[in-house]
Amino acid sequence: MTRPGLLFAYLISDWLAGAASWTILFVYRKLIFDQAEVVGATAVLEDVRYRLGLALVPMFWLVLHGLAGMYFKPMKRHRILELGQVTLTTLVGVVVLFFALLLDDAIVSYRQYYASLSVLLVGHGSLTLLGRMTITTRTVKKIHSGQWSFRTLVIGGNERAVQTIQEMRQLRKDPGFDFIGFIQANGSDTQLKSLMPNLGKVGDLDRVVREYAIQEVIIAIGSSDHAILESVLNKLESSPVEVRIIPDIYDILSGSVRMSSIYGAPLIEIDREIMPQWQRSLKRMMDWGVSIVAILILFPVYLIIGLAVWSTSKGPVFFLQERIGWHGKPFRIIKFRTMVQDAEKAGPQLSSENDPRITPLGKLLRKSRMDELPQFFNVLKGDMALVGPRPERAHFIAKIVERAPHYTHLQKVRPGITSWGQVKYGYAENVDEMIQRLRFDLIYIENMSIALDIKILFYTILTVLKGRGK
Repeated sequence: MTRPGLLFAYLISDWLAGAASWTILFVYRKLIFDQAEVVGATAVLEDVRYRLGLALVPMFWLVLHGLAGMYFKPMKRHRILELGQVTLTTLVGVVVLFFALLLDDAIVSYRQYYASLSVLLVGHGSLTLLGRMTITTRTVKKIHSGQWSFRTLVIGGNERAVQTIQEMRQLRKDPGFDFIGFIQANGSDTQLKSLMPNLGKVGDLDRVVREYAIQEVIIAIGSSDHAILESVLNKLESSPVEVRIIPDIYDILSGSVRMSSIYGAPLIEIDREIMPQWQRSLKRMMDWGVSIVAILILFPVYLIIGLAVWSTSKGPVFFLQERIGWHGKPFRIIKFRTMVQDAEKAGPQLSSENDPRITPLGKLLRKSRMDELPQFFNVLKGDMALVGPRPERAHFIAKIVERAPHYTHLQKVRPGITSWGQVKYGYAENVDEMIQRLRFDLIYIENMSIALDIKILFYTILTVLKGRGK
C-alpha cells in the first residue's frame, strides 16, 4: 500500500531530524558548558565525538521508529497517530541517549543534565514532528483529493451497502476507496451491479484478491449471516488485505469490534494485528538473537547428532519437507531425519508412537525434541518463529479445514519450533489430534505476548530435559 518514495521520505526526514537535533545539542553544550565564544562549522566537524554521534544517533532513531511501527503502512498514517508516536519515541529515545552518551560527561551541576535533556527532547521532538506532519498532511490531502486510493473489493451487497457506498462517493473529502468490483455472497441479486462490476462469488475470493491486487475489502453482510461471514473471514485470513464491515445497529451496540473512521468512512475495522508493533518487533529480534546463540552453542551437538543419524541408518542426515507457513506461503522445514529412508513412498502419513518407520535413534530424538534443532535456521530465514503454531503439510491442512475451517486463522502468524499445542500434545498421530491441538494454538494466537512466549519456551526446555515428548 505504499506509494514509491513515501517510505523513503519518512526515513530521510527522521534521519535529518536525528542529525539536526544531535548537532543542536552538541553546539549548545559547546557554547554553554564549555563556554566557547564561537563554535565554527570546522571545529564541530573535526570533533571526533560529534562525528561519532552523527554516525550513530540518527540510525538509533531510525531503529527506534521502526520498532514502534512508524514505517508500517505509511499511506495509512494520520496526524494524531504521528503526534502520539513521536511523543512516545522521543521520550524513550532521549532517556536511552542520556544514559548511553551524556551521563558520564563532566559537569559543574546537575542543572546541566536537565538542560541537555531539555534541548534534546524539545529539539528532536519538534524537528521529527515537523518533518512527519509535513509528509503525512501531504499524503492525507492526496487521498482526500482522490489522487491516491486503495483498490477495494465489496463482498455482499445489501441495501445498507448500496446506501453507504453512495454516501462515500458524495463525501466532500474522498475516503480513499477505489471500488474495483463486488462479489456476491448469497446468490441474490443486488443493486451494486449498477455501481461496479460483479467479479464472481465467494468461492472466487482468493482469485479475485490476487488477480485485481485488492488492498481493501468491505464486507456488506448482515451479522446474522454467520455461516457466510465465517467463510469469508476464513478465506481472507491468509491475505494481507485490510478488512472492514459496514455496521448495523447490533454491531455497534454489541461492541464486538472496534469502531473506526477511516478518511471519513463510517466502517467497522477488523483489527487483525494480534500484538502491538513494538512487541512484534521485539519478538522477531528475540527469534533472531536466540537462534544465532543457539546455533553457535549447539554446533557440537549438531555434529554429534548428524554423525549418529548418518551412521545408524541409510539416508540423508537432514529431512526437508514442504510445510505451509505465514499467510499460506509454502516453505521447506528442516529437521534431523528420524525415519527410514523413503518413509512416505506410499503417500503422506502421520507418525504414531510405535510407528515402525521411526528408527531407534529417531525415537530418542523425537522424545527429546532434538530432531527440531535444525529449525533454528528456518527461524533465521524468516520462515518460522521460536514460538507459534506448528506448520502442517497442505495435504493434512485440506483434511483439517474440511472439519475446522477456522484452521486458516493459524496462518496469521509465523509457525513456530514449539507451541502451546506442541507442549500439550506433542506430535499429532491423526487429524482428530490435530484438531484438538488447534484449540490450544488458537487460544495462544488470541493471547500472544512476549511473556507467554517465554513461558512456552520454558516448558519446552523442561520437555527436552525430561525427555517427555511424544
